[in-house]
Amino acid sequence: VWSNMRDIIGRGVLRFLGNSLMLSVGATAIALLCGIPAAYAMARMNFAGKKAFLGFVIMSQMFSPVVLLVGISRLMTTLHLNDTVVGLMFINAAFNQAFAIWLLRGTFVSISSEMEQAACIDGCSTVSAMLRVLLPMAAPGIVTTLIFVFINAWNEYTISTVLISTAANKPITVGITQFSSFNMIEWQYLFAAALVATVPVVILFMCIEKHLAAGLTAGGVKG
Repeated sequence: VWSNMRDIIGRGVLRFLGNSLMLSVGATAIALLCGIPAAYAMARMNFAGKKAFLGFVIMSQMFSPVVLLVGISRLMTTLHLNDTVVGLMFINAAFNQAFAIWLLRGTFVSISSEMEQAACIDGCSTVSAMLRVLLPMAAPGIVTTLIFVFINAWNEYTISTVLISTAANKPITVGITQFSSFNMIEWQYLFAAALVATVPVVILFMCIEKHLAAGLTAGGVKG
């Protein structure tokens, strides 16, 4: 019923949707910006404490956000990021960072180092070879990581419920709870809002699907 859509828009669902988009896009960008250089270092460089760092990356996945909730709340209050979308952005990026590094490292390891060596012979620096050769070839792994982080940030509920108290800053996962209470559940609005919440994720898959295999052999060995 289209009137349900009109009603939920009047009750702030579009604002919640915008907050979730900002949160998910920001968290994904931060996770990739930090994860790609870290994963590259794990795959291509040898340094003291490398194995210990990889072990710490895996171990960090054992901690649930609920266990760290009190510490996270105090940290956000100290940084004056409590009850803000930016604060949620950094938290979600941090919790997805370990998986991003681990997944991207596996992708970089699977790519022959001869590709970068050929680029360096042609005059590229290490950074330039990574940007022009390695990243296009690692596109499938990067896209997979992007989807994983985006969906995790989009679906996050627990931390948002605790840290966000202002209605205008709520993401869609928390905002749609206004249609459910102890006394009554407004099923028509709840399902309409849930339908709207799935649209950005569907669009993301439609846009990224064709890029999954793109760039697999771009920047190959010259000649």
